[in-house]
Amino acid sequence: MASGVPRPVGATYRLQLGPSFTFEDAARRVPYLADLGVTHLYLSPVLEAVHGSAHGYDVTDPTRVRAELGGRRGLERLADAAHVDGLGLVMDIVPNHLGVGRPEQNPWWWDVLTHGRKSAFAHYFDIDWDPRNGAGGKLALPVLASEGDVAAITVDRTGPEPVLRYHDRMFPIGRDVGGGDAERIHYAQPYRLVPWDSAVRSYRRFFTVDDLAAVRVEDSDVFAATHAEIGSWFTDGIADGLRVDHPDGLADPVSYLHRLRELTGPDAWIVIEKILEPREPLEPSLPVAGTTGYDALRELGHALLDPDGAAGLGALHERWTGDDGGDGALRAARGEIADDIARGDLGPELRRLARAALRESTPRSLAGPPPAPLVEAAAVRWARDSRFYRDDYPALAEPAARLREDIRTRSHGCDDGAPGSGAAFDLLAEARDRGAETAARFAQFTGALTAKTVEDTLFYRTARLISLQEVGGSPSDFGPSDPHSAFARRAAQWPAAMTTLSTHDTKRGEDVRARIGVLSQCPDDWATAVGRWMPLLPSPPDPVTGLFLLQTVFGVWPEDGAITDDLRARLHAYAEKAMREGRRGTSWTSPDGAFEAAGHAFLDALLADTVGAGMTELVARLAPHGRSDSLAQKLLQLAGPGVPDVYQGTERWEDSLVDPDNRRPVDWSAADDSHPKQHLVRTVLRLRRERPESFVRGSYRPLVADGTAAGHLLGFHRGPSGGAPDVAALATRHSLRLERAGGWADTRIDLGDGAWTDRLTGHIVTGRTPLQEIFLEHPVALLVRE
Repeated sequence: MASGVPRPVGATYRLQLGPSFTFEDAARRVPYLADLGVTHLYLSPVLEAVHGSAHGYDVTDPTRVRAELGGRRGLERLADAAHVDGLGLVMDIVPNHLGVGRPEQNPWWWDVLTHGRKSAFAHYFDIDWDPRNGAGGKLALPVLASEGDVAAITVDRTGPEPVLRYHDRMFPIGRDVGGGDAERIHYAQPYRLVPWDSAVRSYRRFFTVDDLAAVRVEDSDVFAATHAEIGSWFTDGIADGLRVDHPDGLADPVSYLHRLRELTGPDAWIVIEKILEPREPLEPSLPVAGTTGYDALRELGHALLDPDGAAGLGALHERWTGDDGGDGALRAARGEIADDIARGDLGPELRRLARAALRESTPRSLAGPPPAPLVEAAAVRWARDSRFYRDDYPALAEPAARLREDIRTRSHGCDDGAPGSGAAFDLLAEARDRGAETAARFAQFTGALTAKTVEDTLFYRTARLISLQEVGGSPSDFGPSDPHSAFARRAAQWPAAMTTLSTHDTKRGEDVRARIGVLSQCPDDWATAVGRWMPLLPSPPDPVTGLFLLQTVFGVWPEDGAITDDLRARLHAYAEKAMREGRRGTSWTSPDGAFEAAGHAFLDALLADTVGAGMTELVARLAPHGRSDSLAQKLLQLAGPGVPDVYQGTERWEDSLVDPDNRRPVDWSAADDSHPKQHLVRTVLRLRRERPESFVRGSYRPLVADGTAAGHLLGFHRGPSGGAPDVAALATRHSLRLERAGGWADTRIDLGDGAWTDRLTGHIVTGRTPLQEIFLEHPVALLVRE
């Protein structure tokens, strides 16, 4: 139990730690971040990880702070430096899995490989020791290049103890049968090296990442062992809060989070990386402050999109691809992708789920239970049609029950056409109801299937408006025309939840999304440009990839049109990842050189002068409106309900794409208080620190203008709970349409009694004021009643 009193978290700044940015490097940035106005440094995972890891999510020893970062002493020195300047620390923890790609670096995994089921750590990992696991009951490790490559395994006796080597990988020898016969020794081990593309996996993974093995923190001994170091951070006053990585991957996230709360104490700030689908509530009984903010990111993006642009962008998509990118096309694509992934990448998890269901259910007929393939098919159908990562939270009981009845009806009807599908569904449902292994595995399978189907594949297979294709988002959802209800709901229900615009996992940076989002205001302009450019370009590998790359390039195109070698290389790396993630004609496991070459050729032509001149001209017209939206969404995030996080470097303009591009080193020398975005960030964060009672758990009230352009204002009042509002945040919405309609004209705003000072400009506003005066210098305003 924690003994210290955590510092209240008001605003965080995410730092990506690694060998090139250590605790010492972070400590040097403390004065700058304190001046910026945050209350806490939010650190990426700090426990011992695979040597050289740039992200730290591949933890190898959760009992120690990572030596490459500076070890426990380095963490303590960083905490001391932060405390001197009035800041605290929020830590990122990874309870789901451990890194096992380098077994010799993970002492628990090494011991399991050495001793098999007899290892004291065998129950730490979610391993399938069943004789039917495809590896004869052994632990299958997918590392070989091919079945025949088993001949490349050798015995190395040069070290303190003999090991098996496969190229640069090493594995322990727990049972040494003597001699130099590597094949015999390999066969005698409790593990089996199998081809990397084998269908056999005998341990549950984080999604489909072979190098990340799932950990059974539902076991009290495992929880204690994996969280002892974490608990000490609170006992010793090092940390004030935690970010919990993907709790939906755990067997019982609700119980886990209650146990974590007991460890940290009642006042620690805990947020969870819970991906909420549109209109999905966060389980209110969880002992957390809220999510890490993907739901907020979606709502902030919706606030600035023009829903009227959906039809025009859909027509463009249909012209070039044959479908409009709407709900119908996406549902069909999602079902196709899910079926393929469930039986392919997630096949081992699916088969293990079916075996658990057969074991935990009661045969309903003399003929015995339905065959495993039918149970697998029932699980896929049920998981595929679920709208949520997992539907076993109490708050989702009603929609989960409706889906269950719908699946049951279809399974017992004739539309599925498979004899026995009804019996298979009933068996699976019964096993789930027992609340034992089947229930947990089904929920874990659903989450992995949703993530791999939607964020990792579908989001690269459609291109109506790619700024919508973000974790927790929906490509067909342009959002409500009035975002205030979502903001007000956050203020009332989850006032201390994290909000974000960029993370280490976002598909594209916040400023890139903002610029692409402007296309919702001018779909006809975009359609005209695409129609003019496409005949000038070589054929893309498929039409969706062409549209996808066009929007991507538009999002990052320099305003001066100068394409550097660095940008070109980054775009080509991104194109390769996008094509392989989309799995249309190439993939990570089966790359197609011709398909990818066509994509790179299309991109090279797009970056060349013929089309490049047109892109430069279009960007020159629309980029100012992208910057307007960037400032608007930043103001709405920082001044709105919740605890805002600023991802490293995003206090200035940035053009990052998906990881690893968004984890590039930050150019700290570029900090400049005159930069309009940094000026905004610094001003709002300092105001939050000055008046904390007006923000976290403060009141929220929409502000409405009057006049012909009233719909282009997005604003709200903040203030102490139960007190008078003393802050007003005002942002321009749909600035391109506003410009074309003639500007603010007669539109005014009345902020209420007193004089209000715009902290961004120093201007004083009283009474009913024309918005064109308030927005004279910036498209946003932060007004304070002094």
